[in-house]
Amino acid sequence: MKLGIYGGTFDPPHKGHSTAASAAIKKLGLDKLLIIPAAQPPHKKLPNDVPSAEIRFELARLEMAGVKKAIVSDIEIIRGGRSYTVDTVLEVAEKYPDADLYLLMGTDMLLSFEAWRDFRVIMDKATLAVFSRGDGEYEKLVWFAGELTRKYGAKVQVIPNNAVEISSTDLRGLLKLRRGREYLEESAYGEIIRHRLYSARPDFQWLRDRAYAMLKPSRIPHVQGCEIEARFLARRWREDPDRAGEAAILHDVTKKENLEVQLRLCKKYGIIPDNVEGKDTKLLHSITGAAIARYEFGCEEDICDAIRWHTTGRAGMTLLEKIIYLADYIEPTRNFPGVEKLREISYTDIDNALELGFSMSLDEMKREGITPHVNTVKALEWIRDIKKDKD
Repeated sequence: MKLGIYGGTFDPPHKGHSTAASAAIKKLGLDKLLIIPAAQPPHKKLPNDVPSAEIRFELARLEMAGVKKAIVSDIEIIRGGRSYTVDTVLEVAEKYPDADLYLLMGTDMLLSFEAWRDFRVIMDKATLAVFSRGDGEYEKLVWFAGELTRKYGAKVQVIPNNAVEISSTDLRGLLKLRRGREYLEESAYGEIIRHRLYSARPDFQWLRDRAYAMLKPSRIPHVQGCEIEARFLARRWREDPDRAGEAAILHDVTKKENLEVQLRLCKKYGIIPDNVEGKDTKLLHSITGAAIARYEFGCEEDICDAIRWHTTGRAGMTLLEKIIYLADYIEPTRNFPGVEKLREISYTDIDNALELGFSMSLDEMKREGITPHVNTVKALEWIRDIKKDKD
């Protein structure tokens, strides 16, 4: 059996890694390739904000899922400590005594190979398989491989590799800017966003696609309008339009669910609704929607709070909460008596707009014989007190 070993920090794993793995499997005719995330690489100290080895293992499993014959292994994680390649090669050789081993590596690793711990032992146990990136690198590597063979009797194969050109370092930088999704498998990207690894922020089209899939088709124009309005309001009142956009995109993600499903979501996320909320899907969708934003999309707490209070409002609302409440109320598809006045005031005096919005909601509930939630009543009292203080 031909068995490959492909180790690294994988922080994060990406399509550059998966395409390289596929190339190696094909070029070397491997029967199996072990992808081995390091517990602690020996050549560098990982920063404190690097995901744990267990998380990097899971990301590698997701990223490599489509690579046939590749298996993500946790042997270095189980062993713990610094992940010296010689220890891994010896462990794999013991587990697969009849296998021909191939150790995969990049150009820089081969060029520094003579500085590795017990490098002669590694060369005795495995063929070194090095990826070349073109631009004359192939010839350079072939020459250097010949030198290792001449000096140590090493077995070295150079693998032409047209892998995706991206480094993990560059990808981490892109993820902070809502970019880089194209370098990751969908499932791996979703996991990174869910836990906001690497301070990643979601690509907006990705976020919209997932949010819209959770809506009734008839609800999508409203959510699109809410995002547009939220961004306009955010710019007007000097809030971050992207944070407002996240909240607006996700504010109705559980709107279509019936009471039974809403209560099931409450149980799942440890939510205890009050007596009024627990009987009203309109009220519950704000609460469960905030939970989905928090636990499934990794949103920051103030974004989740803006979703949580977009239906009733509350006393002590933040600027972002005010913006999402009003954007939901006045977005372009809304058409009801008084909406044009509310739109105008929303861009001239946001607190006056809130007062009018709360008053209109309470008046409508009164006409329909609905008992308003206490949070809306308190919100109206609070905003009126603020206005008195201003006067």
